[in-house]
Amino acid sequence: MEFEQQALNRVRRIPERGQYDQATIYAIIDAALLCHVAFAVDGQPFVIPTIHARMGDELILHGAKASRLLKHIEAGHPVSVAITLLDGLVMARSVFHSSMNYRSVVLFGHGRTLQTNDEKMAALACLTEHLARGRWQDARLPTAQELNATTVVALSIASASAKARSGPPNDEPEDYALPIWAGVLPLQQAALPPVPDPQLTPGLDAPDYLVHYRRQG
Repeated sequence: MEFEQQALNRVRRIPERGQYDQATIYAIIDAALLCHVAFAVDGQPFVIPTIHARMGDELILHGAKASRLLKHIEAGHPVSVAITLLDGLVMARSVFHSSMNYRSVVLFGHGRTLQTNDEKMAALACLTEHLARGRWQDARLPTAQELNATTVVALSIASASAKARSGPPNDEPEDYALPIWAGVLPLQQAALPPVPDPQLTPGLDAPDYLVHYRRQG
């Protein structure tokens, strides 16, 4: 399936890097730990970083009931979400052609507030498992009071596009002979050994899903 190319989601700058197929877009969403949500209130734009998870064709967001972002979504207003995975620094022979290798998604949609405790618990389980698979079964689950203090929204992905760059620099033909190193410095997010809470009960080891933590994608 592909998202329809419209004025809203069409990649305009270097359009050949644009991708609209659902599989590519969802893979980037699922690999990322962080998204940035953009919205406007009374003409003032805001961008909020937050964690997310995907449930089917919806993006799950959560926070305190007082959250301005979540109140904006609850009121039925549109938002835009940006997600980026940085894969490397592209060192060209010229400053002009230096760049980054990346995979990114921009999506647009409206959200709905999850009302029942069952819906909220399912969404919070999805969020928790998105961060670390296996954690929902390990950790204490939310109490009724905690659930009541939390707003959970499901954002319908109505329109989206991905944009990606990979590979070596694209220098000007006359620059290839310059005595300047050029290439790619690969970058990746890596998990380090778990650091125990100073108040951890003695004798508890970190679970395997944290010791051997890996992100998909």
